[in-house]
Amino acid sequence: MPARGPALLIANHQSFFDPVAVGLAARRHLKFLARDSLFHNPLFGRLIRSAGAVPVDQCGVAKEGLKIVIDLLQAGKAVLVFPEGNRTADGAMQELKPGILLLIKRTLAPIVPVGIAGAFDLFPRHQTLPSLSPFFLPAPRGGVAVSVGPPLEPRRYTELPREQAMAELSDQLHARQQRAEQLRRKS
Repeated sequence: MPARGPALLIANHQSFFDPVAVGLAARRHLKFLARDSLFHNPLFGRLIRSAGAVPVDQCGVAKEGLKIVIDLLQAGKAVLVFPEGNRTADGAMQELKPGILLLIKRTLAPIVPVGIAGAFDLFPRHQTLPSLSPFFLPAPRGGVAVSVGPPLEPRRYTELPREQAMAELSDQLHARQQRAEQLRRKS
């Protein structure tokens, strides 16, 4: 993880808990996008804003979101993005959206692949509240783990054909997610 300067963290997306888990593992204050409706509750909005969330209109998320991320990276921030686009419905990694290549090409920021495992079990998309497990008790379905990989050179991905670049980025994320799975606290 680069200690300073722009960094584009890309992670698989399992639950609402993902930005918190990655933020704890990154050792650097991160920025990430969150749909603006999450800020309607003043208390929760203040909480997620303090965690680095930047509101984005859900209807204009693609264009507005890309611009926000580019601006943050150009300002030297570390930005967490989920190139799958939304949380997984079944725990498996989804296909990456092509907007990730646009971010890489426009910013040339170091790419930091991040894998998340166990967050889907903690707080799946269809569940209203997370399943909690105190540290002193066994986890009901295993714990949550994050694996942060070494930075990747962005120019490599700008020089590859689109399909190959997307496949390689997906492979990098999958490898990190598998490493995180190995790190999980098992019951």
